[in-house]
Amino acid sequence: MTPEAAGYLDKARQCLAYARTNLDVNLSNDAGRNAYLAAFHAAQAYIFAKTQTVAKSHHGVHTAFNKLAQDDLRIGREQRRFLSQAYNLKAIADYEMGPDSVVPLPRAQAALVDAVRFVEVIAQTLEGEGG
Repeated sequence: MTPEAAGYLDKARQCLAYARTNLDVNLSNDAGRNAYLAAFHAAQAYIFAKTQTVAKSHHGVHTAFNKLAQDDLRIGREQRRFLSQAYNLKAIADYEMGPDSVVPLPRAQAALVDAVRFVEVIAQTLEGEGG
């Protein structure tokens, strides 16, 4: 695995740790945001491993990841879908106001479970190909 891809995976794992800590103290917005960011950084690792380029914007990462992963049988549809769906948690936490500005705790907990799986799948994929 390249040092750059490994760095993105390290960042993803750091976000998972933050999300766990956030959930321990019922900070569901922060947990949801960090679950998304874990997937975002893992997707960056995958993109870099495949293209040796860096997609920096959220939209750019989503687009590049979906394009590159669509034919990769090791990455399931649920992982490809999770990245875009989890962005909604970040959007709620960062941009919404009023009663819709809180990520429900069960949704943040589920997002963390899915983010852990996402990071694991990407890590296994990259380790399996030496990328």
